[in-house]
Amino acid sequence: MKQIRLTVDSVNQLEDVALKLLSEYPSSKVFALHGSMGAGKTTFVHALCKLLRVKNVVCSPTFTIINEYPDFEGNSIYHFDFYRLKSSREAFDIGASEYLLSGNYCFVEWPEMASAILPEDTVHVTILHGDTHSQRVFLLGTEMVTPLDE
Repeated sequence: MKQIRLTVDSVNQLEDVALKLLSEYPSSKVFALHGSMGAGKTTFVHALCKLLRVKNVVCSPTFTIINEYPDFEGNSIYHFDFYRLKSSREAFDIGASEYLLSGNYCFVEWPEMASAILPEDTVHVTILHGDTHSQRVFLLGTEMVTPLDE
């Protein structure tokens, strides 16, 4: 398995990580974002959506569970936050699997809550806190990496 490790020292570098992710996995559309509360998952989705030319404001879907953002070409980009779900069944019941199989970009925060419905080719991004308050370590790969796997 190919794993890429990137370290950033400020949010200004997130677009570089987003560009690396999209260029390393050009045919992938579903990205599972793993990380603790406050690790920067939603902030990273902002950077990804900026590169994908989303025309609306990107905000956390914590209470709505899913946000849809159109880009300037009319394509939909889906942003999920599964934090409040209790099971994959709940995600299935709200139709999340249809979005995940749509062929559109899907960014999933807290994918552990509904891992059973993620497509096999999902790209996993683990975001870890670094040595300083603003530093983050990004682990990019086709399998989930936990801090114990480092």
